[in-house]
Amino acid sequence: MIEVKNLTKTFKQKNGETFNAVDNVSFEVNKGEIVVLLGVNGAGKTTTMRMLSTVLKPNSGTVVIEGYDTLLQPQSVRANLGFLSGDTGLYARLTGREIITYFGRLYDVDDKTIKNRIDYLSELLDMNDFLDKKSDMLSTGMKQKISIARSIIHDPPVMIFDEPTSGLDILTAKNIIDFIYKCKEDGKCVLFSTHIMREAERIADKIVLIHKGTVLAEGDWGKLQEQTGKRDLDDIFIHFVEQQKEAQG
Repeated sequence: MIEVKNLTKTFKQKNGETFNAVDNVSFEVNKGEIVVLLGVNGAGKTTTMRMLSTVLKPNSGTVVIEGYDTLLQPQSVRANLGFLSGDTGLYARLTGREIITYFGRLYDVDDKTIKNRIDYLSELLDMNDFLDKKSDMLSTGMKQKISIARSIIHDPPVMIFDEPTSGLDILTAKNIIDFIYKCKEDGKCVLFSTHIMREAERIADKIVLIHKGTVLAEGDWGKLQEQTGKRDLDDIFIHFVEQQKEAQG
C-alpha cells in the first residue's frame, strides 16, 4: 500500500519568494489497484512522485510504502518500490542486459535470479532483439522498456510510473499500458501519473485529480461522474478547476 498524508513540498523562487509545488496532498493506493494521478503539466505530479520514491524530502507530511516511512526507512522503501519516469537516463556504453544486471546487483539480487528475471522480462516486454545492443543505439521506446526492466528487476510489490508513455509511439505506449495491467493482475500496487485524460479513463481504478499542487477530488469513474453530473473526464476536470478558482476568489 501507498499511504500519503498531508504531503507538502516548498521551493524557493529566484526572487526569494517561496511557493508550494505540492500542498497538503493526501491519497492511498491499495494492492491490486491502479490509481492515476491526473493533472496538467506543472500540477505537482512529478514532485509528488519524487517524494514517494525518496528522491526528494517533503517539508511536511508523511509517506508510508509497504509499511515503511520514506523519511525514517528510505532503504526499505526503495527495496519495495519500482520507480519509472519518462526520462530513461541509461548508460550509453552499456547494453540493456548489462544495465539491468547492474541495477539487480544494486538491489542485492543474486546473479542467478537476475538472469532468470531478465529472461522473463525480455519475453514479457519483447526485448530479445535489442537486449544485447548498447543503449545509445536504441530507440526511445526500446530505452523505455530497458528502464522498466531495470526498475522492477527486484520484483517490487509497489510500482510508480511517472508519465511513462510520454513521447512514445502508439505501439510502444500500448505495450507499456499492457505491462501496467500485468502488474495489477499480479497484485501489485500501482500509481501512474499522466496529463492525458483518455489514458486515465482507460486504466484507472481510481483517479486523483491534482491542480496547482492540491488535490481537487478523487474517486472511481462513477463517483466523479456522480459528483459533477459530467460524463467526460475533460469536463469533470474543468469542473473541479473552476470550483478551485471560485474558492480562492
